[in-house]
Amino acid sequence: MNTLVPITQSTVVRVTDLSLGVPVLIADAGEHATRRFLEFFAATIRNKNTRMAYYRAVDRFFAWCDHHDLGELVAIEPLHVAAYIEVLQRDYAKPSVKQHLAALRMLFDWLVTGGVLATNPAHAVRGPKHVVKRGKTPAKLLGI
Repeated sequence: MNTLVPITQSTVVRVTDLSLGVPVLIADAGEHATRRFLEFFAATIRNKNTRMAYYRAVDRFFAWCDHHDLGELVAIEPLHVAAYIEVLQRDYAKPSVKQHLAALRMLFDWLVTGGVLATNPAHAVRGPKHVVKRGKTPAKLLGI
C-alpha cells in the first residue's frame, strides 16, 4: 500500500481530468520538491496516457521506498533503484520494466535540474535488454 500525502490544494495538481497526489518522500523534502514533482507531470509529458503510465510507475517506486523505510528523498541511491528494478522483473515484461525505469530517470533528472537533488540515482541503473527483431506490421501493409 502506498502512502500519499493527504490531498490539499498545495499537494494536488489537476492535469486534464485527473488529480495527482504527491508521495510522502517528496512532500517531506519540502514545498520546492513538491512543486517540482507536480510540474514534472504537468509540464514535461504532453500525452495523457504516457503521463498516467509514468505517474503509476513513479507511484509504485515510492510505495516500494515507503515499504523499505527509506526516510528521505536524498537517501535514494542507485542501489535502491537497481533493487527495485530487480523486483519488477519478476512480475513485469521487459518493455514494462524499461518504461518504469525511464519514468524514474526522467523524474529524477527533473528534480536534479530543479535543484531538489544533487544527482540522479536512476541514471547509472541499467534496464533489462529487450530487442525487437521483427515488427508487428508487415512491410507489405506499409507499402514498402
